[in-house]
Amino acid sequence: MPTALRYLWVLPVSAPAAIVALLARLSGGSAELREGVLEGCGGFLPFLLARVYPPMSIAAITLGHVVLAQTREELERTRAHERVHVHQYERWGVCFPVVYLGASLAARLRGGHAYYDNRFELEACRRG
Repeated sequence: MPTALRYLWVLPVSAPAAIVALLARLSGGSAELREGVLEGCGGFLPFLLARVYPPMSIAAITLGHVVLAQTREELERTRAHERVHVHQYERWGVCFPVVYLGASLAARLRGGHAYYDNRFELEACRRG
């Protein structure tokens, strides 16, 4: 798939996340483009990501072509893992959040953990 189409395919997910990354920068964090992915960390993101999913604190999350992380250290530590999620978004497009949640539900129905046994997380752990 041509590069422009890969970005357009996930733009409805990437655009709101890009705004969050830019707001992180305005609140004292950073936001920079790296290898075609906008990476944001710091600022208000530690507060936000620690509370998104109450059972666990999120170190970093990928939303389209945007990666948001609590700190620069977490961003660097999780970069390879999160890049796998970027490629998953490019494959599934705007449907990825729905299929990701479906994979979490399937893991729970099998008696597993919604995150650690999610097939997309397993792929990201294996490849990243």
